[in-house]
Amino acid sequence: MKDREEVMEDVTDHQNWKTCFTQLAPGLVLFARQWVRTSADAEDIVQEAFVRFWRTKRDVANKGLLYATVRTVALDLIRKDSRRARREVEASWDTPQAFEPQFEGVDDSQLLLAGAINRLPHEQREVLVMKIWNDLTFAEIGEGLGISQNTAASRYRYALAALKKDLLPQ
Repeated sequence: MKDREEVMEDVTDHQNWKTCFTQLAPGLVLFARQWVRTSADAEDIVQEAFVRFWRTKRDVANKGLLYATVRTVALDLIRKDSRRARREVEASWDTPQAFEPQFEGVDDSQLLLAGAINRLPHEQREVLVMKIWNDLTFAEIGEGLGISQNTAASRYRYALAALKKDLLPQ
């Protein structure tokens, strides 16, 4: 297997890749952000996902598969971090592992929205992020998550209803 630098050298001349990365990276970072605590980790996930994607496909038209790759890389990172955390806890039983989510909101309304989104079930939250912030179709979301497009649409509707209930006064 080629290392990351060799893969990046192979694809940096491809205008299609540059365009794809420029257009999709911000949405992919936002999508990856739901699994990690920092923007830097999300950016690393997206970079690794692009490298994996290019190693196997080299077709940027399949956005659903690209999102699935980001999701896989994020879950791999979570598992890796989980194993490391277990080892650290076993090595030092006195240190509890607790992490508070950190938001980069500018005002109270953004913090309220971020809190409401974080209270959604994970399945609804990932569909919401893919649909609203990344403008994917339900078919692309379904392909990326391994669910039907009808299930993706249902999760989206449930997420919107939950946000409406949480954020709007009764």
